[in-house]
Amino acid sequence: MIELLQEYVARQAERRPEAVAVVLNGERLSYGRLESAANQLARLLQAAGCRRGDRVCLLTSKSIEAIVGIVGIYKADCIYVPVDPSSPAPRVAKILESCENRWILAGDGVEPLLDALFEADRFRAAISVGWLGRERGKGARFHSDFSLADLSAYSTAPPDCANRRHDAAHILFTSGSTGAPKGVVITHSSVAHFVEWARRYFGTTSADRMSAHPPLHFDLSVYDIFGTFAAGAQLHLVPPDLSILPNKLAEFVRTSELTQWFSVPSVLNYMAKFDVVRANDFPTLRRVLWCGEVFPTPALRYWMARLPHATFTNLYGPTETTIASSYYTVPRCPDDDRAAIPIGIACEGEELLLLDEHLGPTALGEPGDLYIGGVGLSPGYWRDPELTRAAFLPDPRGGEPMERIYRTGDRAMVGDDGLLYFLGRTDSQIKSRGYRIELGEVETALSAIEGVREGAVVAIQSGGFEGMLICAAYVGEPGREVTPVTLRRELGRTLPAYMLPSRWMVLGSLPRNANGKIDRRRLKEACEGDGAEATR
Repeated sequence: MIELLQEYVARQAERRPEAVAVVLNGERLSYGRLESAANQLARLLQAAGCRRGDRVCLLTSKSIEAIVGIVGIYKADCIYVPVDPSSPAPRVAKILESCENRWILAGDGVEPLLDALFEADRFRAAISVGWLGRERGKGARFHSDFSLADLSAYSTAPPDCANRRHDAAHILFTSGSTGAPKGVVITHSSVAHFVEWARRYFGTTSADRMSAHPPLHFDLSVYDIFGTFAAGAQLHLVPPDLSILPNKLAEFVRTSELTQWFSVPSVLNYMAKFDVVRANDFPTLRRVLWCGEVFPTPALRYWMARLPHATFTNLYGPTETTIASSYYTVPRCPDDDRAAIPIGIACEGEELLLLDEHLGPTALGEPGDLYIGGVGLSPGYWRDPELTRAAFLPDPRGGEPMERIYRTGDRAMVGDDGLLYFLGRTDSQIKSRGYRIELGEVETALSAIEGVREGAVVAIQSGGFEGMLICAAYVGEPGREVTPVTLRRELGRTLPAYMLPSRWMVLGSLPRNANGKIDRRRLKEACEGDGAEATR
């Protein structure tokens, strides 16, 4: 197995330098050119003062240049930190403060966001900006220190690397219950273990043409990129503007002649809802994979009935256990829309444990709390030992086969078939459109808005492709008119769009239980009724 993720690119560049590595909108980049450009970028970063273990943020949407950026960051012995370019400046600022990065690699379209960030003197003084484009990016409050045109001054030979396989490869910031994003540290070895297992299980080869649908700040993108490079295949970046156009997505699969599709289920459900898949469509497509949330069985049946030539695999696993920890390939099209699809069995090197509240094993067929151990476990949360200790526990069995287990917060059970079935969440964390969201972060932001006396946030089943809908209930300050429209707009200044509530209730007081706590069960029931107002 490789030592560092960038070695996948170096291997392919040595063996097949002219082979296509990345494709976007008709533009292609070969493995040889990807290797050379990434080496040059790494040398530039090192010359600029980047040292082993430094964090480098990537603030751009998917592009060929972004892929060069990721590989170059690794080759510079640095840690890659993808940041959602659609996030509000205050949220990005929290990530920058947490990871204390020295560089931002930015792409077209983020100039307003950078200007907003660089209003703060602490960022202007501490962070340099590199532009992933031929022209230097400019703003009112920032200037870029280099562009891709400057790479020609640096050698294309690989720089020396001091990192080893158990060093951090990237930090993925997810929603945090305290109101601040939390950074999940993932190592080179954890990704390589999953990639190697997936290459063997799915049989990927250099003839494959793999999709890259999720945004770069989503952990599924890591498999898209390095699962492709490990096989020497082609990575076809799905333009972000196609994600809300089901007909265009279907046409992309056809014209790109994809052999593998990987996304969150909401995308597949959306395409099924608009009936864009024809009988025996996508003749080259061999594999359909999904991860991140439950795929509704009616939509799965829709896909399987139309693509009898493809295999369909459900992958399961939180960010903290590296991409996925279990798998289940559906053997045949389910007969019933109500049929439950299991999350299956553990991937090689992983272990799934069902434990009771005392961390003892549950009886066969009994629900339990799902814990994961094995090679995919993150070292923990970036510079947050308390949160790490709370989520990563000593193995209650002691000693071998593992030292730690991760508390997923999910409930599951083993069926009569010996397969694991997901039952739901145990806490306030939800999945909506594949995004993991802490309701506590949304609630904290809501309660901080001027004019809101108190607020609470719950989630309800949508019955649609979203999976879960966020519902906000609030009590306004006396004499102040605060509407759902204005609150949604204010929340949009601090939270990304996917975290914004879509249903609202204005109340005179929040319901309380006998202990004086907010009665969230009653709030959910009210949200599911006619009392909630929908906003978009």
